Amino acid sequence: MGIENRPYKEKFERSRKMMLWFGIISLSMTFAGLMSAFIVSSSRPDWEDDFRLPDEFFWSTGIIILSSLALIYAKNKLKEENLSQAKLGTLVAFVLGVVFVVLQFVGFNAIIELGYRFTGAASNVTASYIYLIVFLHLLHILSGLVVLTVIIFKQLKGRYSKDQMLGFEIGVTFWHFVDVLWLLLFLFFSYFYIF
Repeated sequence: MGIENRPYKEKFERSRKMMLWFGIISLSMTFAGLMSAFIVSSSRPDWEDDFRLPDEFFWSTGIIILSSLALIYAKNKLKEENLSQAKLGTLVAFVLGVVFVVLQFVGFNAIIELGYRFTGAASNVTASYIYLIVFLHLLHILSGLVVLTVIIFKQLKGRYSKDQMLGFEIGVTFWHFVDVLWLLLFLFFSYFYIF
């Protein structure tokens, strides 16, 4: 890229990263609102204090942390121009993301087997909040898996290098965000003794 195009490239990259951060801030505010509603609702007389999430949610937390570590590895390998290891790290992160989703659905099934439903006679306010917050996060994880799929295909086509990392960095940043968001939700729910 010529010197005359450098300012345009920098502005383009900065604008793309800024758009991502606006989205992340917006999503953070959404989850902050839901967590605030959870806190306020926990003082209701029909709040169930002895609700416990299944172990699958605990295991999925470890899996999602490993997926972020795999992407850190992939990014470092991309910077070193070790493209095969960068692809491997991204693929491992994707597979771990799929395992996370499976564990979340197994966890939802275990909640249903315990007799809790999102709505209806078998529902309660506690379980309804858990369903809503976890399912909303799960939708963002699924979006992240789509992003990782795009990254993997672009890696296979040789689109990323240490000098061309914008799309990779944006996708990885989004994935780290949804991972950190789950970790915060997990700690938040742990504070309320529901694990």
